[in-house]
Amino acid sequence: MTRLALQNAVADYGEGRVLGPLSLALAPGERVALVGRSGAGKSTLLSVMYDQWRDRGAALMPQELGLVPTLSVFHNVYMGRLDRHPWWRNLLTLMRPRRRDVEEISALLERLGIDDKRWAPSGELSGGQRQRVAAARVIHQGGGLLLADEPVSALDGPLSEVILTALTEAYPTVVLAMHDVELALHYCTRVIGIRDGSIAVDEPSQRLSAHDLLTLY
Repeated sequence: MTRLALQNAVADYGEGRVLGPLSLALAPGERVALVGRSGAGKSTLLSVMYDQWRDRGAALMPQELGLVPTLSVFHNVYMGRLDRHPWWRNLLTLMRPRRRDVEEISALLERLGIDDKRWAPSGELSGGQRQRVAAARVIHQGGGLLLADEPVSALDGPLSEVILTALTEAYPTVVLAMHDVELALHYCTRVIGIRDGSIAVDEPSQRLSAHDLLTLY
């Protein structure tokens, strides 16, 4: 992946400006945390990034997850690669999954601690379980850049670490919108603090502490 940049990016909601103008650049291999209070503009910034970079291999894990409730966990994860297969193979997989796909996805679900729900409809799962399914889907999708909006907000400490480790190992370059600044500092190499739609902090993680970021909240 080559260097990615936003230049004077803005976003409006109705007649109001909710983001920017702001500029930033991502270097290949960076793991970036977007932190700040709810409504500061983190999700909007991720959406702008995805709109700009989706044709350059960006994958998105949205906060609303986007799972299909009536489909099984397996099929929701399989959907991460729908565009890589012809329509007829996807249709056949809906009715009779191929062994190779089942084995690959089962291994991923096992790593995330949810393989026992492989054939359960995603609509029957808890919030934390659905979040793990969405994480599995975006890992299965793959690509050069992951944009994830609060990927572990419904998970406890140990599971949060399992998911964040899996996500950051699956993609060479990562941008995570997060509320937990301790996790942000641990898993990311750079922290961008958003306040009122603007960049208030942009520093390497090693130069920051959780206390340094309290002014954003």
